[in-house]
Amino acid sequence: SYELKWAGERDANDYKKEMSQERRDSFAFRNAEGRRIRNFEEQVKCDDQHDRHESYELKWAGERDADTYKKQMEDERRQSLAFRNKEAARHGAVMRELLNLAQEREHESYMLKWAGERDAKAYLADQAELRRQSLAFRNAEGKRHRDIDEEVRANEILEGAQNEDLNAACQRDVEHYQEQCAARDRASLCLRGKENFENRMQAENDRQVQSREDHESNLLDTEAWQDVNEYVKECKRRNRLSLAFRAKEKRHHFQIEKEQAGLRIKHQHHDTYLRSEDARYIEMAQLKEKARIALESFNRSPNCTFGGVNPFASLLE
Repeated sequence: SYELKWAGERDANDYKKEMSQERRDSFAFRNAEGRRIRNFEEQVKCDDQHDRHESYELKWAGERDADTYKKQMEDERRQSLAFRNKEAARHGAVMRELLNLAQEREHESYMLKWAGERDAKAYLADQAELRRQSLAFRNAEGKRHRDIDEEVRANEILEGAQNEDLNAACQRDVEHYQEQCAARDRASLCLRGKENFENRMQAENDRQVQSREDHESNLLDTEAWQDVNEYVKECKRRNRLSLAFRAKEKRHHFQIEKEQAGLRIKHQHHDTYLRSEDARYIEMAQLKEKARIALESFNRSPNCTFGGVNPFASLLE
């Protein structure tokens, strides 16, 4: 009887000691787990601050590029104005010289005068037809450029919609992770919105500059046409053909310069678009790398309870 009593007391003491040891082990495990979770939360917070800093750096870089492009456009406009002033002065000198020649040769016969008038009428008809063809071509080119701009804007809207769909799908897969990354996602969305707005404003500014250049080109063509009419009335066929050739060369050089300016603007737009795409892909790669590092740290932890199933697999695909 006493032996059974003593054995029961020994078993009770052993059981109490075992329970105390298990309780101490449980406290130690919970302390270690709490410290690990706090370290992980601090690391995530540091990563968010780093991402916001990179977002601000990209924003400032974009503003600097925009200022540089505006300065370049102003310099090109000043050079264009200087060139047009020089051409106007040269053209005025040529016209004064032609007027002197016409005054010196007023004594030519009436037969040559009548022949010159007939040639002038034929030349005016040819030039009118050429001018109508030029206006039709410029109208067609303007429509084509507007269609291209509309298609580019539609592609940008479609791409934005696709990005929104992808973001929504990712949000459904990582809802438990969304609360920690909400500030970073909002900052990223604001950056893309500002970049898209800057791109649209830049396209609108380029379109207005192109319209002004076309208007100035039309004014130059009108003035050249009036000069040619005065020249035809006062000079013979050889001088008229020379003036027409110079006017044609001038229009040809102006068209080449306008095409080169359009190519430079298109290259600038493409460069800006590639920069924004590079920034977005870099951000996505950094997020994937952070998720991979977090998964590796979870897998190496002895207390990981995923059971071989990766809950973040959709982020790494």
